[in-house]
Amino acid sequence: MLSRLMTMDLRTRQCQESGSMPFGVSNPQGMGIYQPNRQRQRVGQIVTVAFTLTLTFALSGCRAPSSYRAEADQVAEDILSTAWEQATGKQSDGFTITPPEQTLRERLLLEQDLPMISPASAGSAHDSRIEQWPDDGYIEDRSSGYLPSSEPIIQDTPILLSLDEALQVAANNNRGYQSQKESVYQAALRLDLQRDAFRSTWSGVVDSVVSAFLSSSGETNGVVTSPAVDVSKQFKNGMRFTSLLAVDLVNLLNGSRESSTGLSLDTSLEIPLLRGSSEFVVTEPLTQAERDVVYAIYGFERFKRTFAVQIASRYLSVLQQKDRVQNAVENYERVVASTRRARRLADAGRLPGIQVDQSVQDELRARNSWISAIQSYEQSLDDFKITLGLPTDSAIELDPQEFDKLLNLTRYERYLETNTDTLETQVPPADAPVKLDPPSRADAGPLELVEDDAVLIALLNRLDLRVSVGEIVDAQRGVAIAADNLRADVTLLGRASLGESRSLSSADEPDAQLRTDRGFYSLLLGIDLPFERTSERNSYRNALINYEQTIRALQDAEDSVKFDVRSVLRDLIEFRETIKIQAEAVRVAQRRVDSTNLFLQAGRAEIRDLLEAQNALNSAQDSLTNAVVSYRIGELELQRDLGVLEVGNDGLWVEFDPSSIDIEEIRMMIGSNRPAVIDGDA
Repeated sequence: MLSRLMTMDLRTRQCQESGSMPFGVSNPQGMGIYQPNRQRQRVGQIVTVAFTLTLTFALSGCRAPSSYRAEADQVAEDILSTAWEQATGKQSDGFTITPPEQTLRERLLLEQDLPMISPASAGSAHDSRIEQWPDDGYIEDRSSGYLPSSEPIIQDTPILLSLDEALQVAANNNRGYQSQKESVYQAALRLDLQRDAFRSTWSGVVDSVVSAFLSSSGETNGVVTSPAVDVSKQFKNGMRFTSLLAVDLVNLLNGSRESSTGLSLDTSLEIPLLRGSSEFVVTEPLTQAERDVVYAIYGFERFKRTFAVQIASRYLSVLQQKDRVQNAVENYERVVASTRRARRLADAGRLPGIQVDQSVQDELRARNSWISAIQSYEQSLDDFKITLGLPTDSAIELDPQEFDKLLNLTRYERYLETNTDTLETQVPPADAPVKLDPPSRADAGPLELVEDDAVLIALLNRLDLRVSVGEIVDAQRGVAIAADNLRADVTLLGRASLGESRSLSSADEPDAQLRTDRGFYSLLLGIDLPFERTSERNSYRNALINYEQTIRALQDAEDSVKFDVRSVLRDLIEFRETIKIQAEAVRVAQRRVDSTNLFLQAGRAEIRDLLEAQNALNSAQDSLTNAVVSYRIGELELQRDLGVLEVGNDGLWVEFDPSSIDIEEIRMMIGSNRPAVIDGDA
């Protein structure tokens, strides 16, 4: 409509220059050239004002999409910064969902020349975007990401990742990790939307209509421009205020060419007196949105701990598979050497041919085990690459020194070092009573806590338990809201309307004014008695059911936490004892292999004895490796289940120091949550 108005004004000017008038515009003086009069100047002023207002409103809505994105990021950042500190007592640690400028996945795909089905496989920065893409700055505004090294990647040369580097790479490349961060961000945006409901909301509309009315008595052409500004405000006590200020700029283009300005103000105030009248009820969506942000933060913090343990567990599992490959290689080499020795002895007539065949069979089994171990290792490595968010065909290797560090930890080396005492010197007489010694805490690791103490620590620190407790309060509020809906609706509505509007039919009237002595005022009291509340009644009963369900959910979560903690502690005891047993089993198996070799050379043993001894050694080595890895993973899982493993947004962790806590203080804090004794029963 604005373009139509501008076109008509342009045509009028052209006609003034040429001496003719456009259709529908007459020449009252009968002259060849129309001369503008004072009324025409006023019309031009009105049209100019209308055009200016229209242009102003149009430009105010032409912000670049990038500015809206930046505004949303700033709002979410402010919300999360405050909520994070209130929820966890620490800063948000540079939380952002902006994709990093460069990722390891991107470098591997490009620099190792790996096949891709689409440029988007390397990230959104490389995606081929549509012509209508609105925000080029989205690709340019990137955060700094973590890379293990800035050195160029050499094709077909594997990148070596330590455990810490794997944790950081996963935090920057894992798809699930990014989705969890985005969930927190979206919770912040939902809170901002709820806050917006209580802000003053302004809106502006400009309508410009050019019309021609043809009748038997003549024709009427004119322009009506109507800019309007609307403001509304929802108060937390339930009161709602709205106000609309409208201006009508009316201009006749023929006939008398009269014009008039209309000015009207319409204001209303709505006040609930019973149902929905309390701040508690009105602000419930805002309250829930604020709590949802905290829940999202708790969920992300819990996810980071679980995710870090998962990465470490899979990292060590891959190294364990690689160690099994090495054990299979050593066993294969031993069996091949045994087969060769058996052939020489058989050629010398010192060994039956059947024993040579037994050795060949074991050699074939050893080869099969070796090949199977290699395939299992490569499969586990590819699976770990997916967990990190890296291409499975990329050249990646894990640092074997991490496994050496694990085996050389102080808490393990006392089990792995050579034991000078032999079992024979400790064997009691055959007729002595058999005494079974259960596992003791004498050589327990630092994280093998007393079960009761561990449970108390978990109850205090588990963030998912805090969410379960918070959901009970949410359910209680839901009951209160449902009860409020059972009340009657009593609403007081006040309205004031001042001024007058204008149209083409009233263009000859004087300009309107806002005069309080000529306004329209009304006051309405609306009462909706609670005769029909079937839906509300059922909602109230369902709210009570939901409350009981949240109570049971908390009970289930609490029992699960206790079960998890106690289970991991029992696993640690089992793994510790397994390390001791398998360490001794490796020593015994090695001694057995050495002695059987000597007996075989002396002709006092068969090849079967040597083969069995070698298989026993290989099995004991695998079992020892598995026990050490399982114990380490168990330590991490315990810290995860206790809720004390601190993990930053970069994926790195700070492990728990049991000596840093005061268990008595925790016992007092947890004890304060016990209910009072009722009728002598707790």
